[in-house]
Amino acid sequence: MEIIGASGQPQTPAGAAGGDLIREATDQSFMADVIEPSKTVPVLVDFWAPWCGPCRQLTPVIEAAVRAAKGAVKLVKINIDENPGIAGQLRIQSIPAVIAFQNGQPVDGFMGALPESQIKQFIARLSGDVDGDAVEDLIARAQGALAAGDLGGAAQDFAQALQMDKENADAIAGLARASLMSGDADQARAILDSAPETKKSHPAIAAVRASMELAGEVEGAEELGAAEQRAARAQQDPEAHFILARARLAAGDMEGCVDALLTSITLDREWNESSARQLLLRVFDAAGPASELAKSGRKRLSSILFA
Repeated sequence: MEIIGASGQPQTPAGAAGGDLIREATDQSFMADVIEPSKTVPVLVDFWAPWCGPCRQLTPVIEAAVRAAKGAVKLVKINIDENPGIAGQLRIQSIPAVIAFQNGQPVDGFMGALPESQIKQFIARLSGDVDGDAVEDLIARAQGALAAGDLGGAAQDFAQALQMDKENADAIAGLARASLMSGDADQARAILDSAPETKKSHPAIAAVRASMELAGEVEGAEELGAAEQRAARAQQDPEAHFILARARLAAGDMEGCVDALLTSITLDREWNESSARQLLLRVFDAAGPASELAKSGRKRLSSILFA
């Protein structure tokens, strides 16, 4: 998309505000102030108007973020009341609106007065300067939401982390797990398949794949109440505890599943060709090798096997 000034004449730079990083521009100076500089550094164009309250809220925040980026991006401000041409070409419908240009083309943008943290993330994404702490904070918050059952909030934070770091294995795995927990196994599989080849063996991603494979283990599982009654009646029967483990797994109780499987192994480690131990190891994989469930479970398993 090529945009020229309304006059079609050679443009000259508008007056600078805040040094070379922040400028005010016109329709006529757009080529010189935005298009040409964007070929070497991303340029943010802030469309605003004096009567716009949110614009006044955004201005100091975005200017501070641009200065803090220390040359990674530039900011150009355009008053649409005085310069409606470019805003019209870009079909700006409401303000504030910020459009990012790279290599002479609009590539990204946002509307409204975003908070400082999101503006910094937007700039980091454009400049390729990933804020590792911000990504980790998002992932930690997403994992907390996932544990609390807030699948929508978790998915949003995992997706935002991926926007900042497209190869982050924890974010890929988290987004896939959120889809899996919401019942969309196909979407979860597609997310995992989109992971870079170098990340597909990452423990977090492998754990989600293991969780998907476990789904087959709960097909035809006995109703939990009935399984609990069976195990209570046949306390020395390894099969009864194995059936209880599958029922608990179907109910989402992985810790209870592990307890029942360990009980079954204690009673007869070789029962049904070591079915309980095989399922137990798959549960550990699904929980993640670094999880407390896997670490404590493996210790308990070792004490049984090598007693």
